[in-house]
Amino acid sequence: MNVTVIGAGYVGLVTATVLAKIGHQVICLDKDEGKIEMLQAGKVPIFEPDLEILVEQGLAVGTLRFTNVSKEAFAQPEIILLAVGTPENADGSANLSAIFGACQEIADGISNRIIVGVKSTVPVGTNDKIAAFFKMEKALVEVVSNPEFLSQGTAVHDTLQAKRIVIGTESEYAISRMMELYAPLGQPMITMKRRSAEMVKYASNDFLALKISFINDIANLCECVEADIDEVVAGMKYDERIGKQFLAPGIGYGGSCFPKDTKALHWLAEESGYTLRTIQAAIQVNEKQKFKLIQAARKDVPQFSGKKIAVLGVAFKPGTDDLREAPAIPNIQYLLDVGAEVHVFDPVATANVRRFFGDTIRCGEDIASCLAGAEACFIFTEWPEIRGMDLRLFELMRERNVYDGRNCFDLADVEKADMNYYSIGRRKLQRSRVR
Repeated sequence: MNVTVIGAGYVGLVTATVLAKIGHQVICLDKDEGKIEMLQAGKVPIFEPDLEILVEQGLAVGTLRFTNVSKEAFAQPEIILLAVGTPENADGSANLSAIFGACQEIADGISNRIIVGVKSTVPVGTNDKIAAFFKMEKALVEVVSNPEFLSQGTAVHDTLQAKRIVIGTESEYAISRMMELYAPLGQPMITMKRRSAEMVKYASNDFLALKISFINDIANLCECVEADIDEVVAGMKYDERIGKQFLAPGIGYGGSCFPKDTKALHWLAEESGYTLRTIQAAIQVNEKQKFKLIQAARKDVPQFSGKKIAVLGVAFKPGTDDLREAPAIPNIQYLLDVGAEVHVFDPVATANVRRFFGDTIRCGEDIASCLAGAEACFIFTEWPEIRGMDLRLFELMRERNVYDGRNCFDLADVEKADMNYYSIGRRKLQRSRVR
């Protein structure tokens, strides 16, 4: 099939690349000329395992093309997939300007009957508005809600091995064409109404955000009552109704999906005259959780001004260089605001960190240089390089104050290393001697 994907961002690029891999002729359209030139050369502007290899393969065999020219992208598509951004407005609602801008381009550019599948995360009812827009423009378009369920760091795998493909439409023609599009993947396909498909996306993401906020809330209580969150989770995860995923305590969720989608669903509910109290609580817990490490550190380090502070991990999670809503960002900014000298190590996101903070921070080439002479260390991302580090490296610090926001280390190992060690929901370990 001839497929056009609008948007060469995280979702659009992965979708276009995988569809090209399974044999479709795919054109990916984006307005960013620099990004398109990079992709045409086989280079990927984001860090995502296996993606660059698939882009190179698609370009080599001719199933994948990139362009910033609408006329080229709309020459002969059978299906157009919308994967443009829907960032949050100041009030938490979704900004749909890019969606309807793309729809206008489609209406102006196509002449044949097509299907438009909306992969962008949009509020319930948006696809109906898109359909009404095309009807007003007298465009021969069938609109399908086709949400994505990718996770950064595993996006290629998640697309090739998806648990389900959701197709939201009541048009039998559109259903058959969308099923034909995804048939080579051999994955379960579920059809439903457009509004239900839109809600599936929000409900899925927000449920996972709820699990994260819930276990963080329990971890905080464990600290108060001297229980151990690791043991609590070990006892919970055997229950199949609960499961073991998203029960890792920490300093909260980040990224491009959970923060935005929880706020958007909360806003939608309020606009509809209903309050989603569970989602409201998840948002509140997550915002407060971000600063747990700073609060703990203040008890050991009364003031940070003029002191070297090490930060290990900045990306919102391992496997990506994405800093969007990363808990590390407001914490680093706080440290800078109070006069700390911040040294950062991240194995992948260093370039983005430098772009974000400029010369206000220093980026270390390795963990050792970041820790040397530091008076406190904050761990915000559980990269394998950090989880597997030699704990003797902390001996390079001037003061061994370590605040672990991802519970990277076994407490028995930490005890041998002899440091002031704070983690989430576990007992605090203090040094047995003072320098």
